[in-house]
Amino acid sequence: MTLLDKPLRQPKSARRQAPALQPLVTRGRHAVLAKAATGITGLDEITGGGLPRGRPTLVCGAAGSGKTLLATEFLVRGATEFGERGVFMTFEESVEDLTADVASLGFDLAALIAQRKIVIDYVRVNRHEIEETGEYDLEGLFIRLDHAIKSIRAKRVVLDTIDALFTGFSNPGILRMELARLFRWLKDQGVTAVITGERGEGTLTRHGLEEYVSDAVIVLDHRVDDQVSTRRLRIIKYRGSSHGTNEYPFLIGRSGLSVLPITALGLQHEAPLDRVSTGLDALDAMLGSQGFYRGSSILLSGGAGTGKSSLAAHFVDAACRRGERCVYFLFEESPSQYIRNMRSIGIDLEAWTKSGLLHFHAARPALLGLEQHLVAMHGAIEEVRPAVVVVDPINDLMSVGTTNAVKAILLRLIDYLKTSHVTAVFSSLTAGDAHEQTTDMGISSLMDTWILLRAVEEKGQRHRGLYVLKSRGMPHSNEVTRYTITDHGVQLVGRSPQHRTVRRTIR
Repeated sequence: MTLLDKPLRQPKSARRQAPALQPLVTRGRHAVLAKAATGITGLDEITGGGLPRGRPTLVCGAAGSGKTLLATEFLVRGATEFGERGVFMTFEESVEDLTADVASLGFDLAALIAQRKIVIDYVRVNRHEIEETGEYDLEGLFIRLDHAIKSIRAKRVVLDTIDALFTGFSNPGILRMELARLFRWLKDQGVTAVITGERGEGTLTRHGLEEYVSDAVIVLDHRVDDQVSTRRLRIIKYRGSSHGTNEYPFLIGRSGLSVLPITALGLQHEAPLDRVSTGLDALDAMLGSQGFYRGSSILLSGGAGTGKSSLAAHFVDAACRRGERCVYFLFEESPSQYIRNMRSIGIDLEAWTKSGLLHFHAARPALLGLEQHLVAMHGAIEEVRPAVVVVDPINDLMSVGTTNAVKAILLRLIDYLKTSHVTAVFSSLTAGDAHEQTTDMGISSLMDTWILLRAVEEKGQRHRGLYVLKSRGMPHSNEVTRYTITDHGVQLVGRSPQHRTVRRTIR
């Protein structure tokens, strides 16, 4: 006999419940909905603080979209970071299977169970043993759940998945009544609940009813476009609170879920006044003798072989010499190949990788979709907390997205870096038949400083020249300066740190 096949009277514990908790806090003259932080990177930002405290939230999506992982992380973060114990009631996976599934994310459920911070209860629901009658209800579930909550004084509850719980219902009237009673019972307990559900045909859930009785609804999506998979999260509903309404990319990584709410950022970041060296005294002289503004975005553009990566290496080397951490994203070379190539011009980056100041992340753009690249880059930056980021080259992103999509991704990345006061260098390859003062993605307007590298042939020899096309907020040279790439790095010909600059402020 299963838990649900026997009608029971309403348990005494349920009859004696106190009135439903009103999860509101006062802020000034206004009552604001209290929220329970999830601890999931990005999700608390787009929800304005977390899930509605003391109320049920529905998390729905197709198989493999990450519902169970999100629910598990909500419970684990609550127990380990916010001092809120939790109950996980599963109707599909055993305790052993669930524990093994989330171990790869670094979640040690066995330890949390031993510490009585989490209780996992596996309830077997056998469809063939359930008899639906006019008196059928979920009071047996309430008894079992009530006992689990009280045994550890839990504040958070997960039910995974609700479809398995209601698999024996065919009468829509009874189904609606029991769903409403389940959600109302959870509210009466004052617990913050996450309930997972499978997507239906044309509806958010299979029954199409759960979303109406939930206080908040989060939809997870795992889609494949042009053979590239991406995961998206969207908040469909959140009673009593403002929230982000866009689709947000999210990633399931080694430390759980991370949602990237870059589009929520506003133009409110502070503009630092301090300057950082380019790594070349002569180039610093072309930029008001002080180099780039910290936290600015710099574009190095030019044809093949003009030395864009070499200039970026000088900048990274100078930052590491200052003791600043750097993250270098490579889309065309392996870290080993790039380090070898830069060693040929006298720049030894391997020493900085060994010291932990320089971190390389190399991947072909086709490995991930644009949104997933953005999430992965965001995760790497959050982990290292660098002062400098290099993306080399941005043109390769065009292979996995349209021009507008790539520009949107770069805009979101630049906004994020500016907010964190990270100085960012982007390299862009200029096609041979393109005008030199254009870029494939039209992203020059996003850049604070634009240095253009060019190559010309004269009398059978190839010469290189660079000039500062723009540099917002500082005096800078308007001259085209010849340079060579030698075994001692990039050398600007005929310039010294005291070389004259003129003020050209581009807005």
